[in-house]
Amino acid sequence: MDWGSILNFTCDASFFANVFSIIVVNLVLSGDNAVLIAMAVRNLPRDQRQKGILFGTGLAVLLRIVLTFFVSMLLGINFVKLVGGLLILWIGAKLFMESEPGDECREATTMAQAIRIILIADLTMSLDNVLAVAGCAGGSLFLLIFGLALSIPIVVYASNLLSMLMDKYPIIIVIGAGILGKVGGEMIITDSWVEGLLHPGTVMEYTVQGIGIVGVIVAGKLWARWNASRAPEACPVKVTAKDE
Repeated sequence: MDWGSILNFTCDASFFANVFSIIVVNLVLSGDNAVLIAMAVRNLPRDQRQKGILFGTGLAVLLRIVLTFFVSMLLGINFVKLVGGLLILWIGAKLFMESEPGDECREATTMAQAIRIILIADLTMSLDNVLAVAGCAGGSLFLLIFGLALSIPIVVYASNLLSMLMDKYPIIIVIGAGILGKVGGEMIITDSWVEGLLHPGTVMEYTVQGIGIVGVIVAGKLWARWNASRAPEACPVKVTAKDE
């Protein structure tokens, strides 16, 4: 890629076509990241959610810029996407478990915990996203940085909207967990080592994604029930006036 100067670009038809492509790619590919961030900050106090989304998204985009220099090489390394996919499945199940009702003893999520989850998972999920934006940039450093920066307001807005909707409509949490399961399954089956071993076709890819969707939801529910079964031992018994 010819990085050139960041200000070295020409406003011609090709430039505006690349800008349009980058906008579309960001709108399409930022959805998974917005779901992840919304679920990660959902258990924060409402007055801290906006800060968590802004800090998490900003730091994640900075990491994406660094990742851009290595993304082509990373995607070809065996086990990178396999490990990343397994990590996404675990994070998806954990976030879904923490969103399940009935575990009153669970500690509140802290800002640092939410940002850590956002950074780890977003970095893992952004390999393909960064490669797509880099491809649309057509070798222009200006367009590449524009594309990565554009993802910030898109993800921030979508994350805020989703986090509010999750409070009103819990079914969105289930859908979000399913989306993370799909992403994890897709990353696993498209890992270079797995592809060389299994030579998966379209049916197998969709099957693995389906297993990821169901697996995350079922694992999250079982995890929540297991935590709830331990609650009587872990929770202090509240003394009421009647008991006294």
